[in-house]
Amino acid sequence: MIPFSVLDLAPVPEGSTVADALGNTLDLARHAESLGYHRYWLAEHHNMAGIASAATSVLIGQVAAATGTIRVGAGGVMLPNHAPLIIAEQFGTLATLYPDRIDLGLGRAPGTDMATARALRRGLEDGDGFPRDVMELIAYLGEEEPGQKVRAIPGRGTHVPIWILGSSLYGAQLAAHLGLPYAFASHFAPAALEQAAEIYRETFRPSAHLDKPRFMMALNVFAADTDEEGLFLKSSMQQAFANLRSGRPGPLPRPMHNVEQTFDPGIAASVAQALSCTAAGSPDTVKDALAGFLRRHEPDEIIVTGQIHDHRARRKSFEIAAGILKQLAPETAVNELVAPGQRTGR
Repeated sequence: MIPFSVLDLAPVPEGSTVADALGNTLDLARHAESLGYHRYWLAEHHNMAGIASAATSVLIGQVAAATGTIRVGAGGVMLPNHAPLIIAEQFGTLATLYPDRIDLGLGRAPGTDMATARALRRGLEDGDGFPRDVMELIAYLGEEEPGQKVRAIPGRGTHVPIWILGSSLYGAQLAAHLGLPYAFASHFAPAALEQAAEIYRETFRPSAHLDKPRFMMALNVFAADTDEEGLFLKSSMQQAFANLRSGRPGPLPRPMHNVEQTFDPGIAASVAQALSCTAAGSPDTVKDALAGFLRRHEPDEIIVTGQIHDHRARRKSFEIAAGILKQLAPETAVNELVAPGQRTGR
């Protein structure tokens, strides 16, 4: 069965607190594990009033401790913000505490505005150092080389599986060149989805990490009992994107009916394009939409997200989505990412 996973930004709903958001993340992670989700990934963002996952590795540790079997990881860590050694130590520690459960997805963007990037003390270059930083990080997590002076302790020998994340052709090319799995951010930047997937698959070079391409696509899902309710839930994310595009980011807004009528035409078009990889509505409607995405893009994995204001409705949406994906996902071999020389399928 094609694995299906959760991408969580630990949203802070309007009228609630960061503590509420973090508690909701732990609750959703336990729920996702019980529903059969394969991975639970958290994303790094900074200086965002509506997102509580800034200290990504810390939150990953909390989610891993609150669950027992689900893989937990970063979707992703924005590597330009960090020294590769620090990330190797953090994720090496996580992998030591939670063996064979930790993933590390790496992004090239800063995950914030430039003023905040300056406050992070990194991310001020043009991004040309990203491939070098990825290779340095992989080396820290690999076996120690003779005469190696700088080591990640913990970290060395853990072989934490690394994914390249992206929303453009750059990440697809890099992941293919390095022989790494690739996750595309189609949940908010779908424009280059088809071309990126094609480039990744056609130019992939087998490596010690992976013997064939592994492509993950991200989808927004807002599932409820009726189409009307699903679209109502979606409106929070539509407003959040509109606010971000207008330079007014904040907590996740409360849902509202006929939300498109509140946007000016330019913003409405931008939001519709950004969220075009979305399934919203009743179970039948969501099933039809998800089936279409699977047929068209043939991903090796699916990662589902959904910024929903009410936590109970969010839990239910992921529950409905899990049931649908178990029905839709065709039987296929799953190549697990393991240490070199120990590849298995299940």
